[in-house]
Amino acid sequence: MSDFGAAAKASLGEDFGLYAGNANPDLARKICRYLGKELGRADVFEFANENIFVKILDNVRERDVYLVQPTCSPVQKSIMELLIMIDAFKRASAGRITAVVPYYAYGRSDKKDQPRVPITARLIADMIQVAGADRLLTMDLHQGQIQGFFNIPVDELTAVHLLSNYFRQKQMENVVVVTDLGFAKRARTFAALLDAPLAVIEKRRVGNLDQAVLMNVIGEVRGKRAIIVDDEIDTGGTLMEVVRALQREGTEEIYACSTHGVLSGPAVERIRDSVLREVVVTDTIPLQPAKRIPVIKTLSVAPLIGEAIRRIHYGQSVGALFSSEIQLVQEMVLWEDGGMRTISSRPEPTPAGAGNP
Repeated sequence: MSDFGAAAKASLGEDFGLYAGNANPDLARKICRYLGKELGRADVFEFANENIFVKILDNVRERDVYLVQPTCSPVQKSIMELLIMIDAFKRASAGRITAVVPYYAYGRSDKKDQPRVPITARLIADMIQVAGADRLLTMDLHQGQIQGFFNIPVDELTAVHLLSNYFRQKQMENVVVVTDLGFAKRARTFAALLDAPLAVIEKRRVGNLDQAVLMNVIGEVRGKRAIIVDDEIDTGGTLMEVVRALQREGTEEIYACSTHGVLSGPAVERIRDSVLREVVVTDTIPLQPAKRIPVIKTLSVAPLIGEAIRRIHYGQSVGALFSSEIQLVQEMVLWEDGGMRTISSRPEPTPAGAGNP
């Protein structure tokens, strides 16, 4: 068994604690299951006046604490819960506080591209640090430069290997990976793992609205099966523009995948009414029951985050999880409907008969 697969049996000792706010408790429980730990006890609730109250119910003095709280909808409440919980752990004399933020809100506001606008991604980073976090663990930031907004260590994981492995098991032929310029670097890794060519969408966003006008498809997509790759799907407006552009270019089948399934506003309806064969997201953001339609598939990042937490706790390399030389990412456990199954994420083609169920 690989180091990744064996981690679920490792004991992390009493100097370790994993806690969660209300943003995504299911993901926190899955991470605990992977690590063989119980979720820490804490009261986190909102008074009638909308003030948030937090009380840590365990002794965390000098303990290594990991707080799982993506800043997803309701965004402002999730952010405040994160900050107040960090402050509570600091005042309870926790030894080291790691903010595990699988989805980092305001990631698009990472630069001053208009007069008199804030850099909100930097503001959120400042607040997390001032609250008392010693480290940040996150996944697929909108732009890598956000890491530089922090003066504490930042470990950024990626779901590219998990998502590409899912499509590799389908054993599809004549595939092309499609992305925009902002995600092109990671999409190249995705394409390499599938041994597929890469096509790039040139787009221009209009104003401050969730709208984009596509300019051009750079690459050969005619007659191919296209997999659209991005870091997040929000309202689905840009995704639908990409789908229409690929249809105009004569693409045979269209799939989409994304680390973060924000799926706000009309996104689910747009996906349901589109020609998309399948949309694959991860559980960095919880998928509400109303949004669970057959075309949307969810993969769990719990074992990946759990293994990263284990490595941080023991002072081991997190980057080795994605190293093509060490190749420690050889087994992943996916939680689907409460069950577990093991898949291979080796770069070799999946053997016949080991495809997607």
